[in-house]
Amino acid sequence: MTDVRLDVFRILDASANRAREGLRVIEDFARFMQNDERLSRRLKQHRHELTGILSELPTSALLSARDTVNDVGTTISVATEYQRTSADDVVQAAFKRVQEALRSLEEFSKVVDAKLAARFEQLRYQLYTTEKVHGADQDARQRLDDQRVYLLITAAACDGGPEAVVKAALDGGVRLIQSREKSLSDREWLRFARQLRAWTAAVGALLVINDRPDLAVLCDADGVHVGQEEFTVAEARTIVGPERLVGVSTHSIEQARQAVLDGADYLGVGPTFPSTTKSFSDFPGLTLVREVSKEVSIPWFAIGGIGTGNVATVVGAGARRVAVSSAICSAPSPMAAARALIEATESNCERPTRTTSQP
Repeated sequence: MTDVRLDVFRILDASANRAREGLRVIEDFARFMQNDERLSRRLKQHRHELTGILSELPTSALLSARDTVNDVGTTISVATEYQRTSADDVVQAAFKRVQEALRSLEEFSKVVDAKLAARFEQLRYQLYTTEKVHGADQDARQRLDDQRVYLLITAAACDGGPEAVVKAALDGGVRLIQSREKSLSDREWLRFARQLRAWTAAVGALLVINDRPDLAVLCDADGVHVGQEEFTVAEARTIVGPERLVGVSTHSIEQARQAVLDGADYLGVGPTFPSTTKSFSDFPGLTLVREVSKEVSIPWFAIGGIGTGNVATVVGAGARRVAVSSAICSAPSPMAAARALIEATESNCERPTRTTSQP
């Protein structure tokens, strides 16, 4: 290391500063603008990992090599560096800045210690994953931010017939519907899904198909929803493509965390209460709702036995969105039930559901 040129340490020092600064910019956004505990924690881990790697470099050499006064780069700039139309633009630029800095650290640290170069490389790969998770979060928020009630519909369970129930729910304000069928043949389900597509498209509502990414593509749905035993997020995306939503059912905080890292666009969280449409041996209940509300920033829907009689309790536990079936499908007035559920969830829209401790 004693034979390493001083200007190599100058590059390492400058790149280290860029990486630290960029990570802090992203962490501030996640912490103070989004109240995103999960992303904040992940970014903090990246910063600590970076600090650990840099500690292997001689601090005296880095500081001795620093020469800000004579740095020709401080007087070079382009107009686009100062053009940011939103906080999202700032964060996106910061991600690129960190990745570029890590690449420079990786390459020039090879002159000093090849093992350090490998560690910088692994950290850079981790940043790619974090950027992907953040990007998926932002896209899902934009598409699902206004969705409060998610109607899960099975044709046979609609007391007034599926068309009447769906159209009444849509008239009541529902703009997200999932088709769930276990008894229909593939052809029958596809035929019904195409009807649902026509009804939802007429009012600009989203349609999701349960478990079947192939049918989601064939009926031109907006997404697919998978469980813990079905396709993974990555497998579903290979079929539905990058533009369609992929939702995941989660029954524990660990599953919720993993689904987010896997790139899910939204989560189903539950079961909250016993349901008339699905049987479960365990009910994580409101405990899981509270855990997820503190940690998960992508859109998520509390699910399982929720109706107009208990939705206020679920909202009180931190949920901003709920997924229901019989609460609308079996209601005397599906339209009125939809409106009541939407009103109940909207009461929680302005309340922060995640907290992050101050320094």
